Amino acid sequence: MADRYRTTQSDFGGVGLLQTPTARFADEGAFSFNANRVSPYSRYSISVTPLPWFEATLRYTAMTNLTYGGEDNDFGGDQSNKDKAFDAKFRLWEESYWMPQVALGFVDVGGTGLFSSEYFVANKRFWDLDLSLGIAWGYHGTRGDISNPFGGLRDSERAGRESGDRGGNFNTSTYFSGPAAFFGGVEYQTPWDRLRLKLEVDGNDYSSEPGDPDFDVAGSRFNIGAVFQVRDGIDISAGWERGNTAMIGITFSTNLKTGRGPEKFLDPEPEERRPLPAGVSGQTVDWADVSERLKDNAGFEVEEIAIRDREVIVTGEQTTYRNEAEGVTRASRVLDNSLGEGTYDWYTLVNKPRGMAVSETSINPQRLREYEQNAADTEDLRRGIVNATPSVVSKDVMHTAELDNFDWGLSLGYKQNMGGPDGFILYQFLARVNAEYRFNRNNWVRGNLGVNLLNNFDKFEMRGTSNLPQVRTHIREYLITSDVVLENLQYTHTRRLDRDVYAMGYIGLLESMFGGIGGEVLYRPFDAGWAIGVDANWVKQRGFRQDFDFRDYSTWTGHITGYSQTRFWDILAKGSAGRYLAGDYGATLDLSRRFANGVTVGAWATKTDVSSEDFGEGSFDKGIYFTFPFDAFFSRSTTSSGTIAWNPTTRDGGARLARQYGLYNMTNARNIDHFNDGFGLMTE
Repeated sequence: MADRYRTTQSDFGGVGLLQTPTARFADEGAFSFNANRVSPYSRYSISVTPLPWFEATLRYTAMTNLTYGGEDNDFGGDQSNKDKAFDAKFRLWEESYWMPQVALGFVDVGGTGLFSSEYFVANKRFWDLDLSLGIAWGYHGTRGDISNPFGGLRDSERAGRESGDRGGNFNTSTYFSGPAAFFGGVEYQTPWDRLRLKLEVDGNDYSSEPGDPDFDVAGSRFNIGAVFQVRDGIDISAGWERGNTAMIGITFSTNLKTGRGPEKFLDPEPEERRPLPAGVSGQTVDWADVSERLKDNAGFEVEEIAIRDREVIVTGEQTTYRNEAEGVTRASRVLDNSLGEGTYDWYTLVNKPRGMAVSETSINPQRLREYEQNAADTEDLRRGIVNATPSVVSKDVMHTAELDNFDWGLSLGYKQNMGGPDGFILYQFLARVNAEYRFNRNNWVRGNLGVNLLNNFDKFEMRGTSNLPQVRTHIREYLITSDVVLENLQYTHTRRLDRDVYAMGYIGLLESMFGGIGGEVLYRPFDAGWAIGVDANWVKQRGFRQDFDFRDYSTWTGHITGYSQTRFWDILAKGSAGRYLAGDYGATLDLSRRFANGVTVGAWATKTDVSSEDFGEGSFDKGIYFTFPFDAFFSRSTTSSGTIAWNPTTRDGGARLARQYGLYNMTNARNIDHFNDGFGLMTE
């Protein structure tokens, strides 16, 4: 059954009516892709609600009556002009019995300004009617119903972007300037749950559209439309706008917070509870068999098994279950079936990824048995699990497992360049061969070989230009020169230097454009919520064929990075300062939100000593990204994940080395919140 009071997307993307936004927000973690057509515009947007009071929307608008770059430019071919924009909406006041919900929004904030607008809007629900009323400046306020309510505080006229403006900067001088207009409307939930109707009053008179497009101005400021829910997660919308233009659109939506992915029917079932053996001792247990079962059933690749008094200590690495709590409880069942009742009071798993002891988790087997017999609740079970930093203790080693030195696999790769003049999306599909040889648990070589399968890079004709060393704007040459590329080949060494200090060194072909040598040191106290790291690298630019050839350019790059896992909506703030690939100095701020199921939504911005003019289009480096655990899509558990990033422009300023590994991610088990998230999902 459809949710009668769910939210729907506007033409621009983001929760709203048709052309206008509302004060409503989708559920926390909501993610939607929206596409619609209202001549002469085709809009494609992604909207996400990482926090219950914040909505972000990324949008591309295809102006199909204008060619890319205008009539005087021929580098865009017959491609329509594209405008990229970022919108933000903030909830200022939550709806109560008497008071409406109020929101503040910014359209095309920091973009080209072609569709920029600011607004306040309020919503109040009366049974199946949801009423909205707002005031807008800029694009959504061109009707000029009223003079600027801020009076002398802001300009009476709204200035446009200056000629030659690169965009990308927050043009705060124009915010809330110029005349304003009212907008609003009503959304009606019909008795048929799948159907919703919309009626709105638009604040835009369409008389000053970007590029003076050749279409009639609005014959009416009233827009009408309907939204039909085809199934959960798919909406079809249609409407009649401006009194003379039809609209049609489609929205795909999901929730990054609550989505669990498919059932893991390819995972082995947890070991069945066996009759507990009696009279066992460390000398009578088949530890080699226990080690194999821990790997096969609990995903724990054993390094050694030891005994200390009435505690069994298993050291190794979780290689299968992203949810560490599931791996621990599975391992406890395996140990219990082998060791019996009353012999040992604690089973301790020391998680040692890449040879670095990061955390240890001890579980009381008796408490787990009581939980399985419904004699204890989830709180009792959690109190029977202790998380701590690994410590050096005197113990008797009962078994040492052999290291599996070699591993390889095949995968499908994808590369793209979006929003350029040669084509809106230039893409490539690759077949990848991944191989790794481990000399020991702290030293390994890993490489990726990519083979072209399908691409449209033959359209990629425009060469990148830059006022800086071309550390990224040679992207065309790297993408089209060879069908077989050695994407990376790197030797890595890791070490735990002290209780809370970790280090890593590496050398080789570090990424597709650079090879070299570098290292990183990280100080991360256990469950402290903060850390600080330093990385330093000497790198040389690789040849366009991505083999073992190098170009003349080389440089030093490195950063000091601070990490803070705030209690404020579990936001991770990362601040870095240092030297970038083009030799510029500056800082990067990265903010991300990780949901309990492992999905992460984040954004970054970098500002260096490079001027906006030298940087080029976009003015400074920025982007957004989504990280998805692969087991969100597969029916088998895995610890692997993938990241999709959107960077509006590929420029050389603020460019960072794309390192294969980072110590902060490798030591994530030191954050107990991640274990608790998994424990909560496991016991729901």
